[in-house]
Amino acid sequence: MSVVAGVLLTAAITPVVAVSGAAATSAIKIFENLPDHINPGELAQPSTLYAKKGGKTVQLATFYDQDRKEVKWDDISQYVKDAAVAEEDPRFYSHGGVDVIATSRAMLQNVAGQNLSGASTITMQYVRNVLIQESQAIVNEKEREAAYKEATRQDADRKLKEMKLAISIEKKYSKDEILLGYLNIALFGRQVYGIESAAHYYYGKTAKDLTLSEAASLVAIVNNPAQLQIDLPENVERNKQRRDKILGSMLRTEKITKAQYDEAVAAPIVPKITPRTPGCSVAEKNYGLGHFCDYVQRYIRTDASFGATAEERMFKFRRGGYQIMTTIDLDLQKAGLAAMHERVPQEPVDSIDVGGASSSVQVGTGKVLAMVQSRPFSDDGTFLKDHPNYTSINWNTDFEYGGSGGFQVGSTFKPITLTQWLKSGHSVNDIVNVNGRTVQLQSFQASCMPEGVYGYGNWTFSNDNTGIRGNQSVKTAIGFSINGGVASMAQKLDLCEIFQTAKDLGIHRASDLPKDPKDPSKPFIQTIDGSFRSLSMVPSNTFGGVDEIAPITMASAYAAFAGGGKVCTPVPIESITGPDGKPVDFTKSKCTNAISPEVAAGVAYTLQYTAEQGLARSAASPDQGVPHLAKTGTTDDVVDNWTTGASTTVATSTWVGNVTGKRSTLGYGFQTADSQVWRDTMRAADLKYGGTAFPEPSSSALRVTTQTVPDLTGKSYDEAVKALTTAGFTPVDGGNTDSAVPKGMVAKTDPAGGSSAPAGADVKIFRSSGNLAKVPDGLTGRTGADAQSALAGAGFTKVVLQCDTGSGKPDPGKDTVKSVSPGSGKEAKQSSQITLTLSCEN
Repeated sequence: MSVVAGVLLTAAITPVVAVSGAAATSAIKIFENLPDHINPGELAQPSTLYAKKGGKTVQLATFYDQDRKEVKWDDISQYVKDAAVAEEDPRFYSHGGVDVIATSRAMLQNVAGQNLSGASTITMQYVRNVLIQESQAIVNEKEREAAYKEATRQDADRKLKEMKLAISIEKKYSKDEILLGYLNIALFGRQVYGIESAAHYYYGKTAKDLTLSEAASLVAIVNNPAQLQIDLPENVERNKQRRDKILGSMLRTEKITKAQYDEAVAAPIVPKITPRTPGCSVAEKNYGLGHFCDYVQRYIRTDASFGATAEERMFKFRRGGYQIMTTIDLDLQKAGLAAMHERVPQEPVDSIDVGGASSSVQVGTGKVLAMVQSRPFSDDGTFLKDHPNYTSINWNTDFEYGGSGGFQVGSTFKPITLTQWLKSGHSVNDIVNVNGRTVQLQSFQASCMPEGVYGYGNWTFSNDNTGIRGNQSVKTAIGFSINGGVASMAQKLDLCEIFQTAKDLGIHRASDLPKDPKDPSKPFIQTIDGSFRSLSMVPSNTFGGVDEIAPITMASAYAAFAGGGKVCTPVPIESITGPDGKPVDFTKSKCTNAISPEVAAGVAYTLQYTAEQGLARSAASPDQGVPHLAKTGTTDDVVDNWTTGASTTVATSTWVGNVTGKRSTLGYGFQTADSQVWRDTMRAADLKYGGTAFPEPSSSALRVTTQTVPDLTGKSYDEAVKALTTAGFTPVDGGNTDSAVPKGMVAKTDPAGGSSAPAGADVKIFRSSGNLAKVPDGLTGRTGADAQSALAGAGFTKVVLQCDTGSGKPDPGKDTVKSVSPGSGKEAKQSSQITLTLSCEN
């Protein structure tokens, strides 16, 4: 074969050497120096997303640069194989990669000045397609275009390389393997590659089921796809002519009978165009999963396992033939989507740009089980302009995973402050001041900020829930979402530690904070680590959730409360396999122990109380008996509404509010939609996943801490306030009371000095009006006259003497005092009567 090739080469290269002046005898050497190895490698194939439904695998969406599905030899109709050989390379099974006869004819044509078309065997065509595919597998666009130009140039050098490589291919692979490779690699028009995808696209069937006429019409397309693809009506007649020519070649080479030929030639070409629609629109249409589908793509785009750059990762994704099993639960998705569509419109209403989003994750794994959005998905810019009820933005995720900036989470942040409260050794039964009030900013410790405090000056905050006042337990403050109570908790904690706990739980902004105008490398407000995605470290954030956060982030954090303190990063992918059936690496969920199981149990206990007896009662398990923990959140003016919570198996966070703008949802009927969507979603989760009781909280989380009330009698009011505050009580002005203590000084407290009271409890301070005197001690046994004198000295003006016998006349100078009323040491008004009972002798 090498000798023959050398002879052919001499003829082929004659025009070249004539121009260059090289000796024709160098032809063989030139041929021998050409590359003689080519690796067909892996062909570009679609990547497909799947999900499980009732134990079965269903396809969600497909992505591709080339619509190709590789098949085995027995999966292709024999008509296809015979048609390709009969028309393209009749001596395919007898030559060694180069058809001497056809090539000689082509070389003579070339010498005569005609072009060098034709003479390509199936093996040579296969080589050319492999080289083209290699060029298309280059990520860099400029390099890819250059390689493609090199693979398709029309000159003798390219032809000679194909010949040399064809010979090497024939040495390594059998004829059937080469023909199979050719049929799997060939372009059939548009993005359709390979006979299997061609059969599906043009005739809606498999390559194995093609008729003779259909097989010939598809093989015809390969010759000139743009002119012969039968999805264009103007091409059908040209395709028929080529098809009939192929059928004639099959008859001539005795691959079919005359009867088969006549029947096939008479058959009209009736395509059944069945496109394999790529992208997430299919997932949206079938399952309402367009946004989740887009999230999976973006997850891969940010995953370094797939390449160094986003461009490289997506390039591989569209060509890699990955079979991606997602984590989505189609039953839970269906229930959540139905609940969302029932309660939140799919387009703006009047003057409010309303929307809703809900994410569910599996506790302990981070697997995303449901991702629901009120508006359907489309990433077609032209379509979106005409259909405002569609959106390409995913409101459930961070900006890089869907384009959303997140939403203020309101009071759903309060459990984070509760978490730090328990971490710091406090109890949910501790008493705090829940009133709205004005406090000094320096009362908020912040060890990571200048001077160790948040700032200076006064700060006034109020409660939305004004029905509960005074001193209440922390459990009540959380259960009924009382801002003042959580502010009191924050005053006893360290702001830096609160926001570090939030960071440990994976809570972060969905998009970057604005830059500091003075230093663009920093956010405009201080965060725990100086990053643009960390939370704003301000006192109001401890109870008001002022940062914009994604629902999937909040669901993951609450999963830690329900899962013993373990937080797992969200992950939408269960597994990935390549076209060879082997596992493909990807970034899996990373789980960390964010808080201790004891702290998690204390938070779960309080949030279960919130769901069963507090403001989140709509989140209580309606009928399955699966315990829930939950917290609601509403931002200022009811712009955003949240319900976030979990069972021990599934955590869900639901948001309904303004997509853009800051319009109140009051009056539109949306302010309870979040809780209703959450409830219906979790009902489906309970039925499928069940759930157990939350762990019992530790005794330290439930203890009632008591302290001794200091005795403040005789102290000034300011001294008393300072002493009670230092002791951990809340001083309350009780006003004036009758007392023998000097006027204006502390007469007594309630609870009384020396008694025990819960830490943080109210202690009323009563100031003396100074209008009482004490009955002197030591009056008994003294003569009545002496006792009268002592009482007069104490300021008592009305003293009555009486005998103990009830009769007779007392002798003050002689009879002695037997008893005093009021008794010695008692306080009484100086104008009140003091009775002395004397021991009379008569």
